[in-house]
Amino acid sequence: MGYRVGVDIGGSFTDFALFDENTQSLKTLKVFSRPDEPGAEVLEGVRLVGERYGIKPGDISYFTHGTTVGINTVIQRKGLKLALFTTEHFRDVLEVARLKIPNMYNLLSKRPEPLIPRDRVFGVVGRMKADGSEETALDEASIARAVAGAQAAGAEGIVVSLLHSYRNAGHERAVKAIVERLAPEIPVFLSSETWPIIREYERTITAAIGAYVQPRVAHYLGSLQAALKNAGVTVDPRLTKSNGGVMTAEQGKSECVQMILSGTASGVIGAAYVAEVCGIKHCMSLDIGGTSADVAIIIDGQPQYGVGEQIGEFQIHIPSVSVSSIGEGGGSIAWVDAQGVLKVGPESAGSRPGPACYGRGGTRATITDAFAALGLVGLSEIGYSAVTIDRDKARAVVGALAEKLGRSIEETAEAIIRIAVSGMYSDVSALVSRFGIDPRDFSCLAFGGAGPMMGCFLARELNMRETVVPPTPGVLSALGGLIADIKSDFIKTLYADLAPATGAIIRDEFETLKGKALAWLHVDQGYAGEHRLTYSAEMRYRGQSFEIDTPLDSTAVAAGDTKALAAAFHAEHERVYGHADPTAAVQVISLRLVISGKTTKPEFRRVEAVSEPATPLSHAEAWLDGAYRSIAVFNRNDLKPGQRFAGPAVITQDDCTTIVPPGLTVRVDEYANLRIVSEIAP
Repeated sequence: MGYRVGVDIGGSFTDFALFDENTQSLKTLKVFSRPDEPGAEVLEGVRLVGERYGIKPGDISYFTHGTTVGINTVIQRKGLKLALFTTEHFRDVLEVARLKIPNMYNLLSKRPEPLIPRDRVFGVVGRMKADGSEETALDEASIARAVAGAQAAGAEGIVVSLLHSYRNAGHERAVKAIVERLAPEIPVFLSSETWPIIREYERTITAAIGAYVQPRVAHYLGSLQAALKNAGVTVDPRLTKSNGGVMTAEQGKSECVQMILSGTASGVIGAAYVAEVCGIKHCMSLDIGGTSADVAIIIDGQPQYGVGEQIGEFQIHIPSVSVSSIGEGGGSIAWVDAQGVLKVGPESAGSRPGPACYGRGGTRATITDAFAALGLVGLSEIGYSAVTIDRDKARAVVGALAEKLGRSIEETAEAIIRIAVSGMYSDVSALVSRFGIDPRDFSCLAFGGAGPMMGCFLARELNMRETVVPPTPGVLSALGGLIADIKSDFIKTLYADLAPATGAIIRDEFETLKGKALAWLHVDQGYAGEHRLTYSAEMRYRGQSFEIDTPLDSTAVAAGDTKALAAAFHAEHERVYGHADPTAAVQVISLRLVISGKTTKPEFRRVEAVSEPATPLSHAEAWLDGAYRSIAVFNRNDLKPGQRFAGPAVITQDDCTTIVPPGLTVRVDEYANLRIVSEIAP
């Protein structure tokens, strides 16, 4: 028994959640992130954990880590210089893509430059048919020419993505063997090994992204493993995955594509756990850090999943938690454009220099500076005493913008906040439309360093029923990584009509996937506990272009009961689209099996309500909603379940600041969450 540690590295701060397996208690910590030296913040945190809590590196029994190294590599375009080998005459697969522009409402919108430019794409003679049989044999001379071309272009890696390799990977494996013989110094990545799905572009871009980030991710993970070992941490670190699970760091070195959304998924898992424990049926998680705001939908305590999530300018087609990232965070910079219009983001001050009010050299106004200039932030130290807010510096940088706009400092600061909330409102509205939900039925669960600071303002604009702030909102993403289950997805493309004869094939293919899944969990991950298997299939009516991931009953799968499988698809089609056709022919495109093993979860204890009223720590004058007001200031540690008070108010704590505008009331529930609702709410 020891301490289970979860770490989440953000743009400004790195968060630590430490769960004592003996006492079932939770401790937290924040340190500044080090984008100049990734991994240094983890070691600094391990050192401070020892100083603050007396926890020795050898006491750490479990270590999970969420990282943005992969996604940042794509965004910054600092990945491996790749060549792509395709089937001859299909060299334009990345350029043609899906013939969509990024913004369908902007006629000047352009598709991004491919990660692998056309001059490093080479055709290979040889072709598989859609049924997996060979139409044209591989021509080794064409492969040799492609290798020579890749070498001449200075390629540092080669991605091989051939037609129909999801059905038969023989040609791709043969190409890899030839490349390794001719150019053993160049690593080779196969689309059939990365994620063997139907559709050429989706499989190719997913393989390309995985290969693009692999060296930087592998180097980072190797350095982290060595550093932790040198620091005295004996357990091998695990990584949070895009699908909300965790895997070993060693696996992450070779399967980088599985953890590309590592950091964003952790927060959603943490929020989902809070929602499930507290009985919040419909919830929108709002994770605002220093650089961005990540929004996800949680229903019945379960996050929503999907494929095709955006990684920088590209979609990646692996199962992942559905998260929308918005370019507004606490460190987002406010600026005035050439036309004299105030804008906010997407550029961020990050952790260095950070907002001007942090006193670390920042000279440009950020969202955090706007709140500080109004007197709403800085009423206590934040970041576990790592930061003391300098309001004068905040007013100076906001004042520089105010002069350009001909407005007061207060008006300009409030405008910065409103513009940021407006940008969030626009993107959240798109997410709401995507899932077909009514935000008035949802709670906004705000967390991250800046989530509680801005959560009430966004929830008010969306007419959401309440804003919920958990007890340790600033480190909830770290907690999410700590409690995430060991989990992985396994897929097999089938592409067959759902006829009686297909039942046995489906059963046998699932048995094969089950064998792979059990080996991954118990052998590769070293997990010895009970596991859970979840069956689904991507299905569609014959003639449809796209399919629906349909949950399947394991009993029906084992029995090869195609009638039951068809009924499951009709029901899912009815749920998604509002109609179904039980008489129409159904196709099974692919089979998917998810295996998961439970991890230890901290117990959130219910606490009896108290009768005494909440007492403010102090009062302060601050500008809020267009005027200076007397603001009640509360310390989060002093608040007890059952207490209520009305806004305007500010609640301070080590990891964040919660701001409650006028017209809202705060109730502390039995789990010590802040439940913030309109005064006229029932």
